[in-house]
Amino acid sequence: MDRTFSVRQVATRVGVEPSYLSKVERGHEAPPSEAKIRALARELDEDPDVLLAMAGKVAGDLQDVIRRRPRLMAQLIRQVQSMPDTSLRKLVTSAGRKQN
Repeated sequence: MDRTFSVRQVATRVGVEPSYLSKVERGHEAPPSEAKIRALARELDEDPDVLLAMAGKVAGDLQDVIRRRPRLMAQLIRQVQSMPDTSLRKLVTSAGRKQN
């Protein structure tokens, strides 16, 4: 599929005004809602969690996890923030295997 990625066409496909998307892109406007960011991620074939993080947001499902165990989640994030990516990937992979 040949997609065009002009601001106008992407904005139209995700249901926002092109001028708004352009202002967001330049940092002159607050980022859109999680739903619009997810639509942008689908349109651009990007990871929605990455786009949400770039917008200074956390996905709703992750917010729910944090709310259920705020102290533990804060401790976990602080503990892993200085881990090298390779170690963190091993931790995530290992935890994923234990859940299955």
